[in-house]
Formats: sequence, C-alpha cells, structure tokens
Amino acid sequence: MMPIDHQYTGTSRLNAERRTLDLEALGDDPHVDLLVIGGGITGVGAALDGASRGLRTVLVESRDLAFGTSRWSSKLVHGGLRYLATGRIGVAWESAVERGILMTRTAPHLTRAMPQVVPLLPGLQRPGQASLIRAGFHAGDALRRSAGTSGTVLPRVRRVGAARTRQLVPGVRTAGLRGALVAHDGQLVDDVRLVVALARTAAQYGARVLTRVRAEAVTGTSARLVDTLTGQELTLTAGAVVNATGVWADEVDESIRLRPSRGTHLLVDAAKLGHPTGALTVPVPGSISRFVFALPQQLGRVAIGLTDEDAPGPIPDVPQPSDTEIAFILDTINNGLATEITKDDLLGAYAGLRPLIDSGDGHTADISREHAVLESPSGVVTVIGGKLTTYRRMAQDAVDTAVRLRGLPARACWTDRLPLIGAPAHRDSRPLPVGPVPASLLYRYAGISQDVTEAGELAPIVEGMDVTRAEIAYAVSHEGALDVEDVLDRRTRIGLVAADADRARPAVEELVAQCLGLQRS
Repeated sequence: MMPIDHQYTGTSRLNAERRTLDLEALGDDPHVDLLVIGGGITGVGAALDGASRGLRTVLVESRDLAFGTSRWSSKLVHGGLRYLATGRIGVAWESAVERGILMTRTAPHLTRAMPQVVPLLPGLQRPGQASLIRAGFHAGDALRRSAGTSGTVLPRVRRVGAARTRQLVPGVRTAGLRGALVAHDGQLVDDVRLVVALARTAAQYGARVLTRVRAEAVTGTSARLVDTLTGQELTLTAGAVVNATGVWADEVDESIRLRPSRGTHLLVDAAKLGHPTGALTVPVPGSISRFVFALPQQLGRVAIGLTDEDAPGPIPDVPQPSDTEIAFILDTINNGLATEITKDDLLGAYAGLRPLIDSGDGHTADISREHAVLESPSGVVTVIGGKLTTYRRMAQDAVDTAVRLRGLPARACWTDRLPLIGAPAHRDSRPLPVGPVPASLLYRYAGISQDVTEAGELAPIVEGMDVTRAEIAYAVSHEGALDVEDVLDRRTRIGLVAADADRARPAVEELVAQCLGLQRS
C-alpha cells in the first residue's frame, strides 16, 4: 500500500481558532494513522516525523507545548563529551551526530557555538585533572570531526591566555590564572523555541497539534480525548499510538519503570559575571566527567547548573530545587569566580526531571542516557529516556517501531534534512526585516522575524525588557499560546524570574485578551 500523500500545506499557525477547527474535524472523522501523546520535545518530534512521512497524525498534550522537562534544560546541544568520559561511545556518537544535524540542517537559526571555558587556576583541578580534561576535549573534537561537523560550525579545542579568558568570562578568578582550555558545544537560543518550531513545522505537514487535550483510556489503537477547556470528549481510533509523555510515561503505560533525576539551574543577572560570552566551566571536585556551567542566556541572564539528584515520589507539574542543590552549585561555581555569588544574588531557580529508565543502578548520574522504545502489553509504543539533543533520533525510532508493528503506510524518515520553520533553508523563510528591529527579536525568530514584526508593535512589553508587544501577539496568533501563563512561562521565558513576570503580567494579560478576542470575532 502506498503512503498517503499529505502535501506540505504551508499552514503553520497554531492558535485557538485552529484548535477548534481541528477538534471539530476529528469529531467528524475520528480515525488517524498515528496518535502521539505528549507535547514535549520528543512528542513534537514524533508528530513531525509521522506527518512528514505522509501519516495522518494527531498530537495531544494535556497542558501546553514544552510544559514539562523540555523547558527546564540547560539550553545546550551536547556533543556527548560526558558520555565519552564514562565509556559510553554509542551515546556519545549519537549525540555528536544529532548535534551536527541540528546545527547545520534542521535548526541552525536556533543554535549557536558556545565556548566552554575551563580556567587554569591553582587548586581548581586536582593534580593531573587538567591533562585529563584536555584529553577529553580532544577526544570530543575527534568525535565532532568524525560526525561530520566542520570546524567553522564548532571551532576546534584550543588553549587561550589569561587575557582572552577574561574576555570570554570577565568574572573569572584572576589570581594565578594561567589561561584556559576552550572547547565548543552547541547552545539553543531557547529550548521552548525549538519545541514550538517543531510543532509548527509538523502542522505544516498536516499534523493536528492540540494542547489542553487529555488522553484517557489509552490502548494501542485508541484513546478517549477530553478537551480540558470545554469538557467535551471524543473517542479517537488510530493505526498506532505513541506515548511520549516523558516523566509521566508510566501514567499512560503502567509497564514502564522510571527513576526520575532532578537537574537544577540558578539564574543570575549577566552583569554579575561581566556579561560573559563563554560558559565558565568548573569541574565538580572528584569527577573527570561532571562540571558546573555558568551559561549566558537570553534576556540578560546567566543560568548556572547543574545537578543530578534522585527525585522519587509523585511527579510535580513544576519541580523545585532543593537547598542542598543550590548550595552545591554555588560552592562549585564560586571556585572559579573572582567575586562570590550568594543566594541573595539569585534572580530565580528552576529544576527539571530527566525521565530515566530504572535500571537498578546506583546514583542517577550513572544511569545510561540511551533511549528505549518499548511496546506495552496494551500495544502502546512508548519512547523514554534519552535527552534533548537526540530528540530527532528518538522520534524516528518510535515512529519506525509503530510503522513496523502496525503496518502503517509511511514513507522513510527524512527529518535529518528537513529544515524547521524559521531556518534559512525553510521554504517559508523571509529576508530579515530592515529598519529599527530589536536584535533580540531577530535572534529568537530568524527567518520568521518579518512575520513577527507584522503581528504587533515593536515597543517593549514593559520598560527595560527586551520582549516586544509583537512577540506576545505572535505567540497567541501563531504559536499556540492560549493564556497568559503560556506566554510568560514558555513562549517568552519571562516567567523564569518571578519579579519580571509580576512586572510584565498586566500588559501581557491585556494583550492576550485582545488577541484571543480578535480570534473569536
């Protein structure tokens, strides 16, 4: 049987109006080839994979896109250095390959080369540790080359002098500074921007992407869908069902055993570290594979992390950092800083839960980051484990499994060469707007910047904040934001700092209500 030829529709808008129309269409014809449950990075990746292969695809998410782990990452696209250090060559290779795909083909507009700066300071590394780190960096560089990522995308490893070290990280401790080892990894503009770009690209290939829709009574071929905004229900039948709900996977598939691990980050004003352009990288005492990073972020912030702690018990909607983790991060990063950061300097903190498979091993840091695709007794295909960098491969493996088990009429996967919306090679990308457009807007939206500027005013949403009114309007009209929290906490990331969210909330509330009102009329 030949695949259904779902042509590229060009319609990428996700909003309240499209959501209503999609639900009505499913009510009229409640059968699809592929149902994906979960709107995080792996779920939207699977939706794009299925839709681009010609499968009639529906994605449902009970809350919002990137509501869970996908928004709590380090915003890094890792090349697998840590896995090399622990002998996990397969995971390291996969990470390096997928990093290259993201940075050169699918999302070059959302990724940047980030210098990782390990300062050479007395007492910072134990005897011989600097040599081990250097060897690890060179091994990572060899992996980069063998994965096909050029030195123009990710520069080779080098040692720099003290003056260049201070340029990259002005806040570095200078007493006894002998320079630094510098390697490069990939960094995302923002993790949620990647999730939203994937969801919108999936919509362009015909997928129905539905947030605030809960899946209940899930089997391998059906689910009851509940619209949590209206309470209306419909039973959907599907050729295959993929469970991509991350740390909530065992609520859909009871045969799964998870052991979540918590990773915590602290947020400080970038001025506190002298507005660094590189990531200060401080080895965790006693480890050759773990570091604490101070990572420059958008909105004038630096994120410092991260931890790897067991997180047993019920899964919270918003995980909270522990005092122990905060103290660990501060103690470690302060070893490399000229002026100590204290709890009083923190603008905020966030924590995410890694959906690790329970293998019975010791510390969660020792559990493999390999992903797994499993078929439950009910026939549901569950994809679990892995990490943000390898989302595309996880999605491909999940859909490949569904296609094989259920005989779905699908083409071969081609997401490794499919540019996401906003990428220069995407067919809908437009030239960057000319004139007084904020650089921060161009940085976040790239090839769709012109569309954003046409959505509203370019004035800041509040004074001193580099998020414009146009971006708020665009989040509602094109990016599936249905309420103020969607805008503050995910589309713009203003909500990562509570004081910023409080300041912006009145203006955002007014604009969101205005935009939703226009859609209803």
